[in-house]
Amino acid sequence: MAGISREHLNRIEAGKVTLTDDMQDKLMGAVEKFNPDAPMFLLFDYVRIRFPTLDIQHVIKDILKLNIDYMLHEDYGHYKYTEHYYLGDVFVYTSQDEEKGTLLELKGKGCRQFESYLLAQERSWYDFLMDALVEGGVMKRLDLAINDRAGILDIPDLTAKCNREECVSLFRSFKSYASGELVKHNEQDKAGMGHTLYIGSLKSEVYFCCYEKNYEQYAKLGVPIEEAPIKNRFEIRLKDERAYYAVRELLTHYDAEQTAFSIINHYIRFVDREPEKRKTDWKLNDRWAWFIGKDRPPIKLTTDPEPYTLERTLGWISRQVAPTLKMLKKIDAGNSTSYLKEIEDNAKLTEKHLQIIRQQTADTEELVTE
Repeated sequence: MAGISREHLNRIEAGKVTLTDDMQDKLMGAVEKFNPDAPMFLLFDYVRIRFPTLDIQHVIKDILKLNIDYMLHEDYGHYKYTEHYYLGDVFVYTSQDEEKGTLLELKGKGCRQFESYLLAQERSWYDFLMDALVEGGVMKRLDLAINDRAGILDIPDLTAKCNREECVSLFRSFKSYASGELVKHNEQDKAGMGHTLYIGSLKSEVYFCCYEKNYEQYAKLGVPIEEAPIKNRFEIRLKDERAYYAVRELLTHYDAEQTAFSIINHYIRFVDREPEKRKTDWKLNDRWAWFIGKDRPPIKLTTDPEPYTLERTLGWISRQVAPTLKMLKKIDAGNSTSYLKEIEDNAKLTEKHLQIIRQQTADTEELVTE
């Protein structure tokens, strides 16, 4: 796995060959691939389902099994819906158009939050997806994310292979972006995804996105790149019919690894150039072979439940409001004034503020239904 022979390794161990920094990195990387703490794992990272009903109470209470009394309501929506209910990052859209029905949307944080509700309900993703399909749910989008803890994938190297035509694929296009370059497409983490490679058209029903997750964590949270627990992420993004067939396979085999890699292997493989052979006979690249399953431990579908927090609100206050509050506090102290107290005393809480207080002070068990 380190790209050296057993004989060369023996000479290094015997002190007959100097161990260079580059070789040390390769050896440590090879050891990390056999780390028992799951070098890779799978997550649901985006779920969007349309239900053929305007009975939003039924969708929220009986399918999502959430307590609608804790949800916020807004008289606007997205995707041409006219209103929505939401609890943190769990969004349910509706309108008066029977053809549009009711739409559930869970982005990355929404999936993590919904997992905390599934845990309280003693349900799994498989249980929920089965309930959704039984209720006539139509899959609009499903993203499966393969998280690489060991640095198995090398995104710049995969990009180089695409450029050298060492990528055998049913897709006709790929696009790459250098670390820190602005991604012009509708990504939530536009400038913070490190080296990014899109394989396939973003307008098609299936395409892949792989990027340096450690760079993203550095850009967003300041986590040192070498300390980030996840090095890379490979996302399988499925829409409409492709999303439906993936869910059907998940509910047939209950094996997320099989589902994910059957999709990957159907569409793409990375090879090493062998000029004397036809491209279809080129040898599978060693790194890629390990990624798709050769000599590595099985990958499990995991959950990473996170409760809804005021992270974004607190971040905004920290950036935009806190300096002014600190200034007023110093002025109050220096002039014996009470600007801050007056501001707080005169502040009026809206119904939305009161509902958020209820959400934040409720136990998870109160937010779900039986």
